[in-house]
Amino acid sequence: MFAKPTRDQAMALAGVFQACHLVDQLATSGDASPEQMKVCISALLNQDPESIEDLYGSEQNLESGADALTLLLGEHKGSELYRGITLVYTLSILSIERQLNSRPVMLKNIAEGIDSAARQAEHFSVIHDNVFANIASLYQQTISTLRQRIQVKGNPIYLQQPGVAERIRCLLFAAVRSAFLWRQLGGKRYHLLVYRKALVRALQN
Repeated sequence: MFAKPTRDQAMALAGVFQACHLVDQLATSGDASPEQMKVCISALLNQDPESIEDLYGSEQNLESGADALTLLLGEHKGSELYRGITLVYTLSILSIERQLNSRPVMLKNIAEGIDSAARQAEHFSVIHDNVFANIASLYQQTISTLRQRIQVKGNPIYLQQPGVAERIRCLLFAAVRSAFLWRQLGGKRYHLLVYRKALVRALQN
């Protein structure tokens, strides 16, 4: 019998949704909430969390991700704020995470690169341009070389701006990190099909 999703699993999945939602915002408007980006990048740089709260902070920090998950997986019609492309990105991220999990050498290189970016963030800030550039470069050297790649859709005016492109790569990286946590906590793809309502309830509770 399938196991129902837990609160921690739902929060990790909300982390994926939040990062993907921010990717969509950047791609279509060139801007996104610095506070929400900070939550995502901080989680990416924290490779040894003691708890789900240690990774994301309070549940309010994942509010946009939880809202997106609720609207896109729940029974209510999604608003224009949370577009279906966010769900498409999320499903792609879950597939990429599975590919990455079978590549131990790449995982080792990523861990070393994230450690370097974390040390850099201590001197600047989690959302400093230099940190974004470092993480984005690591993304291109690793995840971008996998067979499956995410085709981000949006306004070419913004997508062609180096700063926006770097932030998008960093957020996709953060989404993969949350997808790793989701799987480590027992999250399964069938949860998205069989237990949509249970995922929403887990967040609401």
